Amino acid sequence: MVEFLLHDHRDTVGVVVMDIQPGQKVKGKALDNGVLLDLTAREAIPLGHKIALKDFQPGDTVVKYGEDIGRVVQPIRAGEHVHVHNLKTKRW
Repeated sequence: MVEFLLHDHRDTVGVVVMDIQPGQKVKGKALDNGVLLDLTAREAIPLGHKIALKDFQPGDTVVKYGEDIGRVVQPIRAGEHVHVHNLKTKRW
């Protein structure tokens, strides 16, 4: 079963397709090339939200849909929830 999707193989976050619980082993799939990824969730992540596929430091860029969607404002570890509390737009 696939619990998260990448829209582009270059993405550094996946979009969860069901609620995920801390410690849950999850599988992801890249929609553009079919590559499968395995990850362990470090915290609860609600349906439709983002899961980090790698560790990030403040100032790092997050990629979704193969595009820059913002900068990290606090450390994020692979498997953690990526949302407005740790990711901000670069637009303003």
